[in-house]
Amino acid sequence: LSQATTEPPKKKPDPVTSETVVIWGLRLWQVIGIFAIFVLAVIITLCCIFKCRIPRTKKEIEARYAQRQAAKTYADKLETVPPLNELTEIPG
Repeated sequence: LSQATTEPPKKKPDPVTSETVVIWGLRLWQVIGIFAIFVLAVIITLCCIFKCRIPRTKKEIEARYAQRQAAKTYADKLETVPPLNELTEIPG
């Protein structure tokens, strides 16, 4: 059997809310925000380093290929144009 005591009941811990101070004086929402920004920065950095590609349709892939080919052809033709100073020299 339990004995009756005159001690007050033990206090329940405060519920965790967004305003609860978690670590280094930062509130829970601030810690979650800092963590989310860190994770987002890591994802963006990895995508930039490894050049992650978003899946595309066949039509988009073919259009991009045609665009690259046209740019290459244009660059090749541009190399055959003489320098500007040779074109603008005035004889005499």
